[in-house]
Amino acid sequence: MALPDPSWSADDIVAHLRSIGTEENRAGMARFGINTRTALGVGNSDLRPLARKLKRNHERSLLLWDTGIREARLMAAFTGEPKRLDIGQCRRWAADFDSWEIVDTVADLFAETPFWRELIEEFAKDEREFVRRTAFAMLAWGAVHLKTESDATLLAYLPLIEKHAGDPRNFVRKAVNWALRQIGKRSMALHASALALAEKLAASSDKTARWIGKDAIKELTDAKQLERLAVGKA
Repeated sequence: MALPDPSWSADDIVAHLRSIGTEENRAGMARFGINTRTALGVGNSDLRPLARKLKRNHERSLLLWDTGIREARLMAAFTGEPKRLDIGQCRRWAADFDSWEIVDTVADLFAETPFWRELIEEFAKDEREFVRRTAFAMLAWGAVHLKTESDATLLAYLPLIEKHAGDPRNFVRKAVNWALRQIGKRSMALHASALALAEKLAASSDKTARWIGKDAIKELTDAKQLERLAVGKA
């Protein structure tokens, strides 16, 4: 097969992925809690450079997703076009989520859509573990990468974090914690509010909320983090 280029079809990409996957990689993924049921055994260190060569293509990304293959779905997220996604497609993809890895990768794509706020509100209300995780993974990603959003936009999500801080499911609580930490590290202004919430959660009678709060406090009071915030580099 020729070297990867933007003209490759979804079938070309899947054939290439099948040719480079290994059982050793699949075993390694399983050790990190990645769902390997449909995995071909191709690591992200190979997938991301491949995605850069293939470039974004909305129609092809939809076809890649529909294969149901782990690597193809990650490639769909890496090469999808957020401005061409509609909210119905996001909902359909979310219904397929079966792994924290898929969630966190697709959340980056969803956070770039024009309706990302609507998705966060909707997904946070959803009782499905991986769908709710998506809301907070989007928040965590957005706190770092949505540079044009005001601090006030992120500040408004702290009550949502507090509301779901008692969800004891592993993949939800870790994402809620992640979102709180990333918001708190975005700016000095947000840091104070995020730390105040972390301290409130740390004093909660709820075991999950306490864990989220204490873990966030640890990072938000780290000397190096505070130094970065003080010089505006966080």
